Parts: sequence; structure tokens; C-alpha cells
Amino acid sequence: MKTEHQLRRAVVGVPDDIPPGSRKIVQVAGREIGIFHLDGEFLALLNVCPHRGAPLCTGRLRPSIEMGDPEFVYSESIDVLKCPWHQWEFDIRTGEALHGDSAVRTYRTAVEGDELVVYF
Repeated sequence: MKTEHQLRRAVVGVPDDIPPGSRKIVQVAGREIGIFHLDGEFLALLNVCPHRGAPLCTGRLRPSIEMGDPEFVYSESIDVLKCPWHQWEFDIRTGEALHGDSAVRTYRTAVEGDELVVYF
């Protein structure tokens, strides 16, 4: 894993390019990265599902669901990204699959001045 000072920086736009609740697919160093603006933060994931290479970041977003007693309990925030091809589900903040040991790469984002930046 790269240390903080070894990461490269890419300006991918300005924060207003991605209104709250929306997403944008950008090209960074030859790879597609999905940038999401959720719950006041920018999240970035590689736009490739590890299962079969689907464009993961075009998938459906949903809150996490946990078993409650006696009903399901829904999260108040969007936490899950579903692959559009085979419905594999990933924690949008960590990239971890909800079932199994798969994961999708995530990237650190930052708002620096008026720029939206992804570190890779």
C-alpha cells in the first residue's frame, strides 16, 4: 500500500459538479472511478465489479438493512452499492462486499479550495 506522500493527486472537477445524492464517472490515470456525493461526503470507487467486470458505479444505491425485532431496520444513510449486472452488493464507504470476501478498490477524496481531488 502506498503511503500518503506516495499517492498521486488528480483534480476531477469542482464539488458543484456532483450535487448531493448524485454521482459522476471520471477518468483518472487510465481507469474509471465513480465519485459519489452522499451524506455530505465524496466517496470514490473503481468502476469495475470484481465479479465479472461490470460498471459497478452505475448500479443502484440503497440504505443498509439489518434484522430488528420484529422488523427490518433501515439505515438513514446510503451505504450499499449494487452491481447492475448480478446484484453483488458493496459497502460504498469501504468497498467490502456484503457477502463473501471480495472488495472493490476505494480512493481517498478531498475538497481542496475549489477543486475536487482524488488520490490514487
